[in-house]
Amino acid sequence: MAGFIEPEEGSIEANGLPVVGLHPSQRPFAMLFQEHNLFAHLTVKENIALGLKPRLKLSDDETKLVVNAAKQVGLEDMLDRLPEHLSGGQKQRVALARCFVQPHSIWLLDEPFSALDPVLREEMLNLVKKLADERSITVVMVTHHLSDAKGIATDFAFMANGKVEAYQPIELLSANHQNPKLADFVRAGE
Repeated sequence: MAGFIEPEEGSIEANGLPVVGLHPSQRPFAMLFQEHNLFAHLTVKENIALGLKPRLKLSDDETKLVVNAAKQVGLEDMLDRLPEHLSGGQKQRVALARCFVQPHSIWLLDEPFSALDPVLREEMLNLVKKLADERSITVVMVTHHLSDAKGIATDFAFMANGKVEAYQPIELLSANHQNPKLADFVRAGE
């Protein structure tokens, strides 16, 4: 979906428009990776601002968006710090804030909270859910944590051997699922 690997067959549409063949930056997605992908020479504020303007020339309104995003993830007092002075969880929150400032209606989250402690993990999940609801954002999240999926998802897709084995409402994600691979996965995660 993100565009870093093109499919060998099939198509991908976002908001009714095909995205295969588009450069990742041209796709209508804000992305948050498992690895935070921060630039070491840029401050927290500048790393967040990259979500809006790659050249970092922000208007006053855009600067307010950046500061507000930092505040939402609890980093408003760290805007001038470099990533080397942040913990792993703080770095991931910077990356999450960069995702929040982008104007896209679809967020792709790849194991976004793996570096966070359980309390902060739950706070960030709740924040993602709240912002997604407020902004009518579609969130596509890859996770191996069932609690993350059950905490914010409306639907789930279970993949095994490169194929979607099940796509259903989140309420059907259980150890009693009719798909034995999915049932085993759920049992292993409980």
